[in-house]
Amino acid sequence: MPDFTPSGAFDDALLARASALLQAGELVAFPTETVYGLGADAANPAAVAKIFAAKGRPAQHPLIVHLAETAALARWAKAIPPVAWKLAEAFWPGPLTLVLKKQDRTPMIVTGGQDTVGLRIPAHPLALRFLRVFAARARQDGVAAPSANRFGRISPTTAAHVRAELGERVSLVLDGGACSVGIESTILDLSRFAARGAEILRPGALDALALAEVLGEPPRLRTEKSAASAPRVSGSLTSHYAPTTPLRLLEAAALPDFLAQQAAAGRRCAALSLQAQPNAQLCRTLPDDPVRYAQGLYASLRELDDAALDWIAVEAPPMGSTWNAIHDRLRRAAT
Repeated sequence: MPDFTPSGAFDDALLARASALLQAGELVAFPTETVYGLGADAANPAAVAKIFAAKGRPAQHPLIVHLAETAALARWAKAIPPVAWKLAEAFWPGPLTLVLKKQDRTPMIVTGGQDTVGLRIPAHPLALRFLRVFAARARQDGVAAPSANRFGRISPTTAAHVRAELGERVSLVLDGGACSVGIESTILDLSRFAARGAEILRPGALDALALAEVLGEPPRLRTEKSAASAPRVSGSLTSHYAPTTPLRLLEAAALPDFLAQQAAAGRRCAALSLQAQPNAQLCRTLPDDPVRYAQGLYASLRELDDAALDWIAVEAPPMGSTWNAIHDRLRRAAT
């Protein structure tokens, strides 16, 4: 099994060890405010290849590079529009990934063979300390890190989730407790800003209204039509964030009838809902608040999946821009 650190044990020796593992081409899982990431030295193609092998991730699916400071943006990207610096100043560290034209030095394996790269600075204090130690020791300031789970499955929000998913495929798991945001970062494409403006390629914790305060206008939202010409990004496949148990997404009014019908047919169902569901074999409730709902979403889905029942029935949460990212994750999990 991988080595791991108890939550809160973030001494300098441990972070130096984690950095040394990255320098040696090994994988280190670490917490961010969104989900746990599976990290490798982004400048080392052989190390990055281990991420794809550990996750079973397709080679054309790009990774996000995590940085220790905003100044590093120019070392990984070029043709950076001025608005990118404004967004970084406003939202970094935080759950925003910027897609920009890549520097020549950025390995193609990181970008999935594209000429663009996704970059962000995470807000978790352990992640920031880890990235800064690595940058100082290795004189290299980028850690490529997708979510630390098997490709297409539920993202991990605790160190225990990482260990259950990846086992010995990761050398060290830094335990920073449960992630405070709970779903992945918003991915904003600025690589075609002069011609097309800003476009959200993956909704996340930062919604369009928050971004509009810096952009001056709401960014465009990715559509099926625009996706054909947009850069490929993490979490954009039709099926993603999925449990192994089949998941059914239902409107609130239809959920009780579905559960009753399944029970009558002898099928056992788990439910994820805003209120208790008596016809479910196992039910977990989440609050009617998008921030708190997101915090508990993946952990709840994992618990229901581990019960190995016939169905997971999920009540569709409320509509509205602040719920867009949650609807996105549930739609993909149900596909």
